[in-house]
Amino acid sequence: MQKALPKYIPALTGVRALAAYLVFISHYDYVFDGNFPHGVQRFLQEFHIGVTIFFVLSGFLIAYRYYDNFYLTTDWFKQYLKNRVARIYPMYLLLTVGAFVYYGYSGDKSVTGNLSSAWTALLMNVTFVRGFFNDLKFTGIAQGWSLTVEECFYFAAPFIFLIAKKYKQFYIQPLVITGVGALLVLIFSHVNWYGFFGNFTFMMIHTFLGRCFEFFVGIQLALILLKKGTNRTNNLKYTYIGFLLIFVCVGVMSQLPVPKGWTAGLHNPLGIITNNYLLAIAIALFFYGLVTEGTVMKKVLSNPFVELLGKSSYIFYLIHLGYIRNYLNDGLNWLNDRVFEWYDAKGLDWHSPFENDTVNLVLQFILLNALSILLFKTIEEPMNHYIRKSDFLIKNNKPVKKEAQPLA
Repeated sequence: MQKALPKYIPALTGVRALAAYLVFISHYDYVFDGNFPHGVQRFLQEFHIGVTIFFVLSGFLIAYRYYDNFYLTTDWFKQYLKNRVARIYPMYLLLTVGAFVYYGYSGDKSVTGNLSSAWTALLMNVTFVRGFFNDLKFTGIAQGWSLTVEECFYFAAPFIFLIAKKYKQFYIQPLVITGVGALLVLIFSHVNWYGFFGNFTFMMIHTFLGRCFEFFVGIQLALILLKKGTNRTNNLKYTYIGFLLIFVCVGVMSQLPVPKGWTAGLHNPLGIITNNYLLAIAIALFFYGLVTEGTVMKKVLSNPFVELLGKSSYIFYLIHLGYIRNYLNDGLNWLNDRVFEWYDAKGLDWHSPFENDTVNLVLQFILLNALSILLFKTIEEPMNHYIRKSDFLIKNNKPVKKEAQPLA
């Protein structure tokens, strides 16, 4: 007898926190270089894999929720988009506007990139289109480039499901999508337009056309569970096998030469294959274990506090790099100066608790988490509920019309 599938999987919410923290470490790997061998820094540098975890998870969750409840009608699509907007957009919009306000009085050109007009940069960020341009991908909230990839998937998912269910074509789709990306690079790589599909490395790492396989792996995992449930015919611990293989992929990327002009083994052609393809499969094995097994890791990731960290991890991801983190860093440096001034006044020759970069990074990590939880509880969660209950795009509680013929 097939076990009933759970509607909600707490451990996968906890995984969100893990993914966000891995990305955090990858952005501040340099802090560890002075105290550890350079090989350790190179290993930590490849913790960008948190982004791949997010992509595989998104593919899984969207398919898990919608694949068997999918009707390509106007009302269904409006409700679907409404739910996606409620989940992603409010905090992104708020924090992006905050980044451009910060630019207004700081003059930090990283916010606007090569664009002469801040208003144009703002428009390209709030509409997510900056993620199609190599020269502009890190403007606004730098790490927000990945949301362009996510939004492309959200728009594509219903059509991916349609083609898979009605025309029985699933596995060919990522090949076609990536092929379109390659064609765009061939067309636009010699056009000087802010790096719009400017090179193959950019396309494969920073666009949905290059990263689509990760989402398809998540979708495939969802289809397996929707068809077979959580019944198992073996006792293999996929949780730990997948987790180990994830870090084997990290190790492989950390050993690859970093191409000139890029920053990680990920950017090596073999790194792209490892990250976009092999790693995605390892992550799917890890997720399969979390859903079907009762392990210590599942219990940890399902812990209510870890679950809360997972729910607030979207905000953590958006603020861990950029102007908010800069303010925290400046605040700790200010405290460090005040401590030494006090030491001088007292004639003391002591160390400041804020002079160590590693300690400061840990303090920032804690403060960023606290702020993320605060913003989640006071803004993100209430706004999510408000939009879902509102008449935005479609009237609340309006029955979604279904097609006369099921898409099967």
